[in-house]
Amino acid sequence: MNTVSPEPAASGASPRVVVLAGGISHERDVSLRSGRRVAEALRSAGMEVTVHDVDADLIPALTDTHPDVVWPVLHGATGEDGSVRDVVELLGLRYVGTGPRGSRVAWSKPIAKTVVSRAGLSTPDFVTLPQSLFRELGAGRVLEAVVARLGLPLVVKPSRGGSALGVTLVRDAAALPRAMVDAFAYGDTALVERAVTGRELAVSVIEETDGPRALPAVEIVTDGPYDYDARYNPGRTEYFAPARLTEPETAAVMSAAVEAHRALGLRHLSRTDLILDEAGVPQFLEVNVAPGMTETSLFPQAAVAGGLDLPSLYRGLVTRALA
Repeated sequence: MNTVSPEPAASGASPRVVVLAGGISHERDVSLRSGRRVAEALRSAGMEVTVHDVDADLIPALTDTHPDVVWPVLHGATGEDGSVRDVVELLGLRYVGTGPRGSRVAWSKPIAKTVVSRAGLSTPDFVTLPQSLFRELGAGRVLEAVVARLGLPLVVKPSRGGSALGVTLVRDAAALPRAMVDAFAYGDTALVERAVTGRELAVSVIEETDGPRALPAVEIVTDGPYDYDARYNPGRTEYFAPARLTEPETAAVMSAAVEAHRALGLRHLSRTDLILDEAGVPQFLEVNVAPGMTETSLFPQAAVAGGLDLPSLYRGLVTRALA
């Protein structure tokens, strides 16, 4: 594990940045890869960077060295639910990304969908089912009611989490019980939403001096479900950056991502996942406050498609955190 350099930054020197990566979530490996990529980019931009895991040594290291900026590149629980950001604030440190409150809202898919819906965005109809209630009421009867209300196909996913872990597309009611079991393996509450047909898109947002700006949408085309393997192992997924959209479609999805960023109270950067349905309406699925930064991740692809230099972009985010 890397340790934090004890040397304070000299006046006028480049900011000292600690990138947090790893943690103990199901997405640890992805976080480590993302953290390395961010650190490499910041170093190439002339910054002093250290990568640190989230473990018992973290608080003493941050307290002793007091870096100028912390960048949490943590995926999954603790990294995106606001808790690590709470601790960073307790230590009086500046950091890149959304604050604890906005992180908690975005981390819960049902809450995020409710907030953006109230802000005027479209999102697929859904229900949330805690595992305890699911068992108490009887799985069979509950699932019958779900199918009767939402129809088929359905998407079942953990109410919290990322990287498509525990997510299943259900086309046949007979497959629904297994999908629920898979979702409950990653959390105690499942979200079941009506599956929307259309183009799968990811729209990243960065904040500039005049407010949030959407980067070019990235279109995702897979040979099957856009699951964990398709996301992080090259070959199964084809990306189009920018997405193959008309000008009105481009404007619609970019506006939706910016509106979601604002409505959820996000900061510095985010990535909104949505489906552009057959009527040309962006359907909000979820938002990420700590987008993946690996070689196959969507945020870096969007930045490059927008003509941005990653080291310069990441340095700019650090500068905004300092401001």
